[in-house]
Amino acid sequence: MTAAPRKQEVLGVGISATSYAEVANTCAGWIREKEQSSKYVCVTSVHGLMEARKDPSVRSILNGADIATPDGMPLVWALRSFGVPDQQRVYGPNLMLALCEQAEQLEHRVFLYGGRPETLDILCSNLRKRFPKLQIAGSYSPPFRALTDTEEAEVQAMIRNAAPDLLFVGISTPKQEKWMAAHRSSFPGVVMIGVGAAFDFHAGRVKQAPAWMQQRGLEWLFRLTMEPARLWKRYVLVTPWFLPFWALQKASIAMHDIACGRKE
Repeated sequence: MTAAPRKQEVLGVGISATSYAEVANTCAGWIREKEQSSKYVCVTSVHGLMEARKDPSVRSILNGADIATPDGMPLVWALRSFGVPDQQRVYGPNLMLALCEQAEQLEHRVFLYGGRPETLDILCSNLRKRFPKLQIAGSYSPPFRALTDTEEAEVQAMIRNAAPDLLFVGISTPKQEKWMAAHRSSFPGVVMIGVGAAFDFHAGRVKQAPAWMQQRGLEWLFRLTMEPARLWKRYVLVTPWFLPFWALQKASIAMHDIACGRKE
């Protein structure tokens, strides 16, 4: 049995201490073993963590994920501060490319769930140009509403009939995490990966932040300037709370260590 990477708790959520290579190797192992239930991988940002903090159901979903990668630099820094000194970012768009490259080599079939119809068309074209032998088993652009029971059954049947090994889900946080958790028993042997805005990035619909901004934890600022109307509440009212909560957890750990030291 292929074991999942270990997790480190950050604000009540287990974040995987892992790397691109380890996630790819783990997914390959799961696909090879073809278990009855599917696996799901969350790429977890500060936004996702703060959603989990206010919504116990989201927290439960993230903690139930087989892998929850540190998608943003603040989570990378938090993991390092909690004893994972070599932790690096495992960023959704880059993870998607790494898994597609591996899928091309290992002949894994991929399915794309999410995005607008025109985005999916461009995304499929771009992926095929980059990975000529990649097997894209199918794609589906869900409507911006809840599916009816009939639609849900039809979509599940479509995905099962496509027989994918990897199912990329790009419908934003926390919708994609809720969707994957709800469909864990729907697609036996499939590995689902929630990749957030990766569909839009790789289709060229949305620009990615420059590498230097990503490395310095400033991607939020770039994205805010690109989509202020959609993202201002997230980056101005929600995610800044991560810093004091992180500091409180650090202080709590330090106090616990001091208390244990005194007992000794």
